[in-house]
Amino acid sequence: MFVRRRISALSSALMLVLALGLLLAACGGATSTGAGSPATPAPGAKKVSIGLGYVPDVQFSPFYVAKSKGYYNEVGLDVTFNHGIVPDLVGSMVAGKNTFVFVSGDELLTAREKKVNAVNVGTIFQKYPVSLIVPEDSSIKSLEDLKGHTIGVPGEYGASYVGLLALLYKAHLTKADVKIQSIGFTQVPALLAHRVDAIMGYSNNEPLQLQKRGVKVRTFAVSENYPLVSNGIVATEEMLRTDEKTVRAFVQATLKGLQDVIKNPEEAVTISKSYVPGLTDTAGALEVLKATIPTWQGKGKLGYNDPAVWEATARFMVDQKMISPVKDLQKAYTNSTVL
Repeated sequence: MFVRRRISALSSALMLVLALGLLLAACGGATSTGAGSPATPAPGAKKVSIGLGYVPDVQFSPFYVAKSKGYYNEVGLDVTFNHGIVPDLVGSMVAGKNTFVFVSGDELLTAREKKVNAVNVGTIFQKYPVSLIVPEDSSIKSLEDLKGHTIGVPGEYGASYVGLLALLYKAHLTKADVKIQSIGFTQVPALLAHRVDAIMGYSNNEPLQLQKRGVKVRTFAVSENYPLVSNGIVATEEMLRTDEKTVRAFVQATLKGLQDVIKNPEEAVTISKSYVPGLTDTAGALEVLKATIPTWQGKGKLGYNDPAVWEATARFMVDQKMISPVKDLQKAYTNSTVL
């Protein structure tokens, strides 16, 4: 999912950029981002890359800040960011196209089901970033109230769809109890036009768009209802085993960038402008970024992999018949590169 899913959360002013970027990426594949960084890699720096998926966006600012401020250089790394719609980001890493990838827990477990030896070395999004959204005056006041209602999702894929399944799972409902309607990335207009009763969207995007239009909303955040592992940095088991020094260096430098974004989001937006084509609405981007920061912060250290959340994610996926029972779940993640 996120994500390859890694579905971008954008302010309304950036939605056009997203749409155009998706079309271009679909036609041209992945693109590399690195220009605009004042930090020039030192001679002899080790070249590594990370597949971030989709289009450049402020949600990736921890990486941009880490590069721009020289944190990767300090640990001897020359980092390239690869964006673009890639059907299988984990597969791109195994194929040698990326050193690391940025994917969600469900994506990783799905890959491991296919015997791909990949491991999460640091979960950046400590909270699953999507929510179910309804108008404040909706009769849907609890998840159980969803029964019989129409719910709009971009499609039956990605973080929004997985998040919806988790919310239904929490409420002891199934897909048969609701009407799931694929509406593309038109959640806001669909809800405003009453074409659907509820929508799934990113907690830092659609609620903000609706509020700007004067619509008060009620949200049901996935993170507040069912624990799912969201996006993190993933490496191959082989690389972690043979070159843990590089893996740890990359993770620690990224977490340093993440800390800076949390402390100074205004600076992060300014830095991101060098990496995000068309980012001119800095106020809107800052609003989105400030709404994103809470999803990066959990109960423990930044980047921490919570075993209980991994257990819950695996249990949900097995019950939903997404994967078979997992016997080696502890091999899917590590905290050795975080702590």
